[in-house]
Amino acid sequence: METVLITGGAGFIGRFVARELLGRGYKVRVLDSLIEQVHGDAGRPADLDPDVELIQADVRDSGAVQAALRGVDSVIHLAAEVGVGQSMYEVERYTSVNDVGTAVLFEKLIDNPVRRVVTASSMSIYGEGLYRDADGALVENAERTALRDHQRNWEPTDAQGRPLSPVATPEWKRPNLASIYALNKYVQERTTHIMTAPYGIEGVCLRLFNVYGPGQALSNPYTGVLAIFASRLLNGQAPMIFEDGEQRRDFVHVSDVARAFADALELPQAVGGTYNIGSGQDRSVNEVARELARAMGKNRIEPEIVGKARTGDIRHCFCDTTKAKDDLGFQARTDFGEGLAELAEWVAQQTASDRVDQARAELEARGLVA
Repeated sequence: METVLITGGAGFIGRFVARELLGRGYKVRVLDSLIEQVHGDAGRPADLDPDVELIQADVRDSGAVQAALRGVDSVIHLAAEVGVGQSMYEVERYTSVNDVGTAVLFEKLIDNPVRRVVTASSMSIYGEGLYRDADGALVENAERTALRDHQRNWEPTDAQGRPLSPVATPEWKRPNLASIYALNKYVQERTTHIMTAPYGIEGVCLRLFNVYGPGQALSNPYTGVLAIFASRLLNGQAPMIFEDGEQRRDFVHVSDVARAFADALELPQAVGGTYNIGSGQDRSVNEVARELARAMGKNRIEPEIVGKARTGDIRHCFCDTTKAKDDLGFQARTDFGEGLAELAEWVAQQTASDRVDQARAELEARGLVA
């Protein structure tokens, strides 16, 4: 029976991954700093399986990481500060936790090698997703003109000013790093591939799209968009949508993501690969906000369309799942409507501090909302 270390394993995704691994017969150890922004001050999360061994420590603490690796056979590396907006002004914190923390982990793995490391990357590394121009040619480096308050057209255009059409983004699209968080995740991804093979370790990276489900940190205004919307609705406030709300994303349920991590840990054909993990279905942010409001019984609360853009945000990016399906047999199983109903049922039993206005004020004060 293998023992798996999950860094950041007490977080939203990590708790589901731990449960999936326990169900497959693994022993699970978690290293997590339990920061207040994500976990509050409640200590060990109530829904972290009691069979999980928890070490409360920072991934940058080399002594703690070395101790956590003792007797470990594989690692799932989830530990990270998460959030595009906050990364643009807490640059040192994000870069330290995400990049230095990853460096500490792999430095300790040199003398404590494991069978395999699976690292969580992010769709944010793509920047804008893949597009097709009016002539049918694919465009990897789409850009938007300077963004202005309440502009009529938020869409990227080609050099002639013609609109581009978004298409599903595959792994071969070159990165276009639009935020410090995106840069951090790319560094984690490349560090994994650079540091594994030379030391006889197998490496895999999963680029996660918009993960949602019960257990998200509702009081963290820099977490996933569905958790932010749910927190607003729970407190009787309108979901706040930047730009015009027609930007398109791919939402994948956390249980599907947990299964992808477990499969990536096991399947021999995953070694050396980088895979998109999403549902393969795209939805507008407006559509998602209204569907969540219906699921929560808050139909009368209409989204607030801000008509402004945040620095680091992109217009469209959704998932081409072909490679994960072909190599790993991965396909999201959770119907979006059923997943929203489950999320709404869980949210109804929670309390949440709505900090979205505070987060927006922080961004505006630094000139990061235009």
